[in-house]
Amino acid sequence: MFKELKLADYKGKFISYSHANGIATISLNYPERKNPLSLDSYAELRDLFRDMVYTKDVDAIVFASSGGNFCSGGDVKDIIAKLVQMDMTQLLTFTRMSGDLVKAMRQCPQPIIAAIDGVCTGAGAMIACAADMRFATARSKLAFLFVRVGLAGADMGACTLLPRLIGLSRAADLLYTGRVVGGEEAERIGFYNRLSEPEKLLEEATAMAKELADGPNFGHAMTKTMLWQEWSLGLGECIEAEAQAQAICMQTKDFERAYRAFIAKQKPVFEGN
Repeated sequence: MFKELKLADYKGKFISYSHANGIATISLNYPERKNPLSLDSYAELRDLFRDMVYTKDVDAIVFASSGGNFCSGGDVKDIIAKLVQMDMTQLLTFTRMSGDLVKAMRQCPQPIIAAIDGVCTGAGAMIACAADMRFATARSKLAFLFVRVGLAGADMGACTLLPRLIGLSRAADLLYTGRVVGGEEAERIGFYNRLSEPEKLLEEATAMAKELADGPNFGHAMTKTMLWQEWSLGLGECIEAEAQAQAICMQTKDFERAYRAFIAKQKPVFEGN
């Protein structure tokens, strides 16, 4: 039997972390540099999202901006300067590690809301892609900058995730050009779920996280699993997989609670089992 983790007590070493009412709030903690990712923060984020699988005290996650910016991508000194000195084996180790962060975010059972203000570029844009929903501000600046440094747009799952969010043609535009997209355009093309005023961004993202946390957590986890799993399946396989998933959910006490609340004309109180 695995040991359940208590992430309410988690202390971030290279990232900022707080916990309240079942909601974990995470952000990068270099606001004076527009929150770049370092090798250490990459690894800590990957491991933290992996740990989310083994905790019962986190029901939803907010990946927040800090100091007016979300994330400016890989740090020039800590990451890029080191990459140009690495051989192929070392480079592959790094690219697999950065991709593991996205996989850990998609595979953790809790819904993730990204609260995006200011700069959201490069690997930061991929963290946004890996979230379940994206709240942002009109002044935010989204860009997939890989092509700007002579690389492919295929990074951390961009060629899979981005087309599924905004469509193949629009994804090709952003990945080929690396151009900066303002908040209003990003919402219009479907990358952002909604726009908030900067001073209300975290509040509204947290309110959505709280709404999800108060819902049927087992059901939400199953929804997230199926959204991830069905990408590579045909329609018939998807329908069968969802039949199995829904049958499992119908065995939960939350499903029975919802039925009894409906009969009593009350609002159901979900407990996640």
